[in-house]
Amino acid sequence: MIFDKVSMESNLDCFLHCTTPVVPSLHLPKTEIRNLNRLWHPWERETVEYFTLSDLWNCYDEWSAYGAGVPISLNNGETLVQYYVPYLSGIQIFTSNSSVNGVRYETDSGYCETRDSFSDSCSEESESEKLWRWDASSSEDGGFEHDSLWHLNDRLGNLYFQYFERSTPYGRVPLMDKINGLARRYPGLMSLRSVDLSPASWMAVAWYPIYHIPMGRTIKDLSTCFLTYHTLSSSFQDMDFEDDTDGAQRKRKDGEGISLPPFGLATYKMQGNVWVSGNCGRDQERLVSLLSVADSWLKQLRVQHHDFNYFMGIRHG
Repeated sequence: MIFDKVSMESNLDCFLHCTTPVVPSLHLPKTEIRNLNRLWHPWERETVEYFTLSDLWNCYDEWSAYGAGVPISLNNGETLVQYYVPYLSGIQIFTSNSSVNGVRYETDSGYCETRDSFSDSCSEESESEKLWRWDASSSEDGGFEHDSLWHLNDRLGNLYFQYFERSTPYGRVPLMDKINGLARRYPGLMSLRSVDLSPASWMAVAWYPIYHIPMGRTIKDLSTCFLTYHTLSSSFQDMDFEDDTDGAQRKRKDGEGISLPPFGLATYKMQGNVWVSGNCGRDQERLVSLLSVADSWLKQLRVQHHDFNYFMGIRHG
């Protein structure tokens, strides 16, 4: 079944298609629409769709247990399915003042709690990780394409929760297991809705290969690891799109599941041409573009993302 659906796509298209969560769409009651933060939801509309974070994590449940199968076409015409397991690599959830009374920062040695979302009381954090307030004038690289949404500090919101994985891949648990563990201390990870989150809310998922079917082939590019970046806020749903095979943007239909395709991407151990073969170099251009956007996003939020730095070969003393 999956081969019929994606047979005309490139291998990179297949990976992005097969690892993009599609979350059930819910409709916000009309009585709540007027209470939305107008800095985050400036568009007047009669209906507002949203998703819950718990429904988002459910998209990763089966993938966490068995891996996400990605059909790959080899140069000799053979086809196999490579399975990838998702791991929570990084996440920041920004909410309005009324959403939470305090904030907890997950660190290597546990967590600390503070009343001020932008407090420096978390000594475990690096200096760059303390600088959460948005300062458009400090961006060095021209900025992410949606930076106009954040030209005021109050548009960023309050940091309710953040987590950055620093363990080696062999020391990690799959995404769903990690979320379930964190949610016992931070219930907002299950209860918050996309309409509660500021446009700065995001997560990164690390995808590591585990096996392929049929077995027995040794192909360098099948050891490639991916890092996908996803926005979590409903602020971007009016811009919700899905790239089809010719690169065109398709507007999501009302009532259709909410797709969260990655806005940024980084790769590791991409040694051959399995992921960038054919289609006139479009995949290579797409990889460069997605990497640039991920880099810009992290710089604008002043985040030192461990996995991104590792994938890029960046080492910090």
